[in-house]
Amino acid sequence: MNAHRHAAEGGDSTPRLLGPAEIRDLAALLDVTPTKRLGQNFVHDANTVRRIVQTAGVQRGETVLEIGPGLGSLTLGLLEAGASVTAVEIDRRLAEQLPHTVRVMQPGTQLTVVCDDALRVTALPGEAPSRLVANLPYNVSVPVLLHLLEHFPSLTSGIVMVQAEVGHRLAAEAGSKVYGAPSVKAAWYGTWRIAGQVSRMVFWPVPNVDSVLVGFERGVEPGTEAERRATFAIVDAAFQQRRKMLRQSLSAVLGGSSATATAVLGRAGVDPQSRGEQLQVGDFLAIARAAAAPVGA
Repeated sequence: MNAHRHAAEGGDSTPRLLGPAEIRDLAALLDVTPTKRLGQNFVHDANTVRRIVQTAGVQRGETVLEIGPGLGSLTLGLLEAGASVTAVEIDRRLAEQLPHTVRVMQPGTQLTVVCDDALRVTALPGEAPSRLVANLPYNVSVPVLLHLLEHFPSLTSGIVMVQAEVGHRLAAEAGSKVYGAPSVKAAWYGTWRIAGQVSRMVFWPVPNVDSVLVGFERGVEPGTEAERRATFAIVDAAFQQRRKMLRQSLSAVLGGSSATATAVLGRAGVDPQSRGEQLQVGDFLAIARAAAAPVGA
């Protein structure tokens, strides 16, 4: 992991954020062409940035984790609010430029840049972050979120901007048409809500999908780490064949037959004829526990 710590001092003390002209100038300077592979869409609207920071409830002096800062639009907004920012950026050109941008536009603020893949980061330099605020790369937003929640228990709340379809799935409740594996896995860590809409016109380049802000508050995890892994495996199996009854969709992971799966589901207090979309995270955990317990216990 390559970490660069920068505390900028001096220069113009007036806080500034990036606009469309600055975004394009920085991209040209770095010879950066936004790529779909990295899910890069840069926010160029200061009002949107400040709305995200306000919605997230960022407090002066706290440490905020940002994933995929890009050219620094949201980073500058977080610093303007008085937070210390730890930013994880996979693109080395962007990671190296960000401290220079901050030095010019937000002097006297505290930034730590980590050049790494957010899906591989398991430790961060400096104070542990308490809040996550990020415009997540759309192509890996759910895996990144779940990875961060698993490895950074200090994250107690946050706001992330994601593709609208993904955001509604994360915040969905059991029984909803968009309820799925991401909904259940996210619920393991806490409560989720849709916190606002974001116009596609505030991005460069303009994406062909709508975006939403999703907020979360961390809760007490309902089981152990071993139980989480077992529960998530059952969740995956249930939603891979979501139209099938659980006694069928879970047969491969619950003993290899429909009869065995039916017995496990019965011990868990779950109707074998129900489907994954009808179950909450506690139900899936009950199935995992029933599968691990000795028969007759």
